[in-house]
Amino acid sequence: MPQYQWEGKTVSGEPQKGNTKAGSVDQLRAILRKDGIILIGATETREKEKKFNPKKKIKRLEILLFTRQLSTMITSGLPLVQSLDILGNQIEDANFKGMVKDIKERIEGGSRFADALREYPQCFDELYINLVVAGEEGGLLDNVLQRLAVYIEKSEKLKKKVKSAMIYPIAIIVVALIVVVVLLLFVIPVFEKMFTEMGAELPAPTQMVIKMSQFMQSYWYIMLAAIVGVVFALKYYYKTDVGRRNIDRFLLKLPLFGVLTIKASVARVTRTLATLLMSGVAILESMLIVAKVAGNKIVEDALMVARSRISEGRTMAEPLEQAGIFPPMVVQMVQVGESTGALDSMLNKIADFYEEDVDNMVSNLTAMMEPMIMVFLGVILGGLIIAMYLPIFKLGQAVG
Repeated sequence: MPQYQWEGKTVSGEPQKGNTKAGSVDQLRAILRKDGIILIGATETREKEKKFNPKKKIKRLEILLFTRQLSTMITSGLPLVQSLDILGNQIEDANFKGMVKDIKERIEGGSRFADALREYPQCFDELYINLVVAGEEGGLLDNVLQRLAVYIEKSEKLKKKVKSAMIYPIAIIVVALIVVVVLLLFVIPVFEKMFTEMGAELPAPTQMVIKMSQFMQSYWYIMLAAIVGVVFALKYYYKTDVGRRNIDRFLLKLPLFGVLTIKASVARVTRTLATLLMSGVAILESMLIVAKVAGNKIVEDALMVARSRISEGRTMAEPLEQAGIFPPMVVQMVQVGESTGALDSMLNKIADFYEEDVDNMVSNLTAMMEPMIMVFLGVILGGLIIAMYLPIFKLGQAVG
């Protein structure tokens, strides 16, 4: 309903102004007449819509909620355009609201839903779009959207589990390094001055710590520049095809974390492939999409080889076994799924197993790392403190 900015006067001739919502000017006049106001003039005012950034990436949780709600509305019998209109009005994020409204307008203009989603690749990836295409062509858009919502939810849970396993030790190590730097820059110099005034001969550990402190005080900016340079060099190297392949291969060979990486990748790949196949996407197209979401270049290469073999009429299990990175259970279950014609169901079972396995492994890793981290902190920080107090202990013995 439009809003009008109006001017009028009362029966006694007093001027009046205001803003009122009404279906038309005639309806506005009738509303004001009930209040004893005679309308003189009215101007329709439209609410300014917030501008949105079409290139802004939207959180996966927002995409998940949007997908689940859209699936529910379509299942309830609402047309796609009306469902998008309702969702567009209730979304709080200004950017996402603008995107949904733009998608709705494109559909009203004759575009397919999938084609409208392609305008926002930073929010809707190839997996999402290909599943929507399959749903539109098969008349099962609500089912496909429901599968997508389940897939996104499980994918995000898996990602959080892997991140939690990586973040904990990294955070502890970073804090320990900060403490060591603070000690070397600000605490050790105080002890050094005190020991110099004493004029006593210092033990070897104390001399080593003091030299480290002196070096850091003199060349801290060079060390900082070197660390920043190494970080940027690694990021640039990882962006290259060769660099990403070498770093991802190294990650797979790491003790414990390499096993965790391959299990998380297997869970992600099998869940994605199962979702695509269940929604009616062709196997070759599915393998191409799955390779891109593998999260590891070595796994991606193995999947592309498997895709090539499938196009030649061979099975998927054989090239996966030859890659040498997939667990034997995965290869055997894929082989059983291909022979029984229930590959999608078997892939879902593999994904369920490895998602649970990753969860258990993350819990075990956290429990194992806690004593190791305590030992690490004790050796580093304790070593520094003992080295600085050794001269004081010797002085106390001499006085005694």
